Amino acid sequence: MSVALLIVDDSGFSRKAMLKSLPEAWDVDITQATNGEEALEALRKGLGEVVLLDLTMPVLDGFGVLEGIRDEGLTAKVVVVSADIQPKAKLRVITLGALAFLQKPFNKESLAATLAECGVYSED
Repeated sequence: MSVALLIVDDSGFSRKAMLKSLPEAWDVDITQATNGEEALEALRKGLGEVVLLDLTMPVLDGFGVLEGIRDEGLTAKVVVVSADIQPKAKLRVITLGALAFLQKPFNKESLAATLAECGVYSED
């Protein structure tokens, strides 16, 4: 069964890199958002069972998206994908409900391993 995947990043280059890094065998329906407000709109429509979320974006950042998910009671399994490697940022996203933090840049193997560790992807 297909998984609704939401990729959220203001950088077209970063969204493309995430798309190219997805496991080839993973059956996903992909939606893309360029800021946090678009992401929350997509989540309200059920377009993000799994979310790959950048932190630094205009309009509403990734922290705001995580707060919105929590405050609105939305259901989403979020993996934060960011170059912000500060320990405070990592702790805050996990506290806000993210399943994992994946540092940019990353490769196909690290993304697949992170998704598997979070229980949202399996090669079976």
